[in-house]
Amino acid sequence: MPLRSFGRIKGRPLRAGQADLVAQFLPQLTVPVSGPGKLDLAALFPSCVDFALEIGFGGGEHLVGQILAKPERGFLGAEPFHNGIAKCLAGLNGAGLLAEPGRSRVRIHPGDARLLLPILPDGLLSVVYLLFPDPWPKARHRKRRILQPDFAHEIRRVLAPGGEFRMATDWQDYADEALAILQRVPGLVGLAGASGDKREPPADHVATRYEAKGLGDTSPVWLRFVRNLDEFHPGL
Repeated sequence: MPLRSFGRIKGRPLRAGQADLVAQFLPQLTVPVSGPGKLDLAALFPSCVDFALEIGFGGGEHLVGQILAKPERGFLGAEPFHNGIAKCLAGLNGAGLLAEPGRSRVRIHPGDARLLLPILPDGLLSVVYLLFPDPWPKARHRKRRILQPDFAHEIRRVLAPGGEFRMATDWQDYADEALAILQRVPGLVGLAGASGDKREPPADHVATRYEAKGLGDTSPVWLRFVRNLDEFHPGL
């Protein structure tokens, strides 16, 4: 098991309404990670034509916004923080996205995304989001950052040809480290010129309250890479 890349799993006790949503809907929406073989995304999302993954969705504001904006897309969301999952379910419910959980366009992995990635099929995700991951700013803790070389190669594997990996961080040294890692992954090409980084968010970005707090040491840096169409070989 890799080093833990996130902080706490639980915070303050859930409110009654949140606890009810978790009890009612999370079992139906949880991604089955223990079955044999790769996850069948077409079976999970029978009405969808493409698929996306958000790693560490926090309170779900970005995830819910993207689901509402892209009705043709099925979304996987990974988040280990129990209170964040509850907030996400409340947002989904408020947006009317839990009316038919059996046909929902979202599935949740309530745990470490690094346990979900290996069961995802090769080359099927249109977008993978990694927005403001735990920065682990102290030098002795940086080995806990989720974006490591092996992780970046797994991201490349699951992206469809032309699919995008989108990362944002407001810690400059994490941006520099992540950029160096991503530039060394064969088949990933930067969208924002040779560097692959940019200060302006993408046009379809959904801002979150966490992002607005500006807890880092720089304004957000966006790293956007796509899987090169010319090198596409599933499982490479």
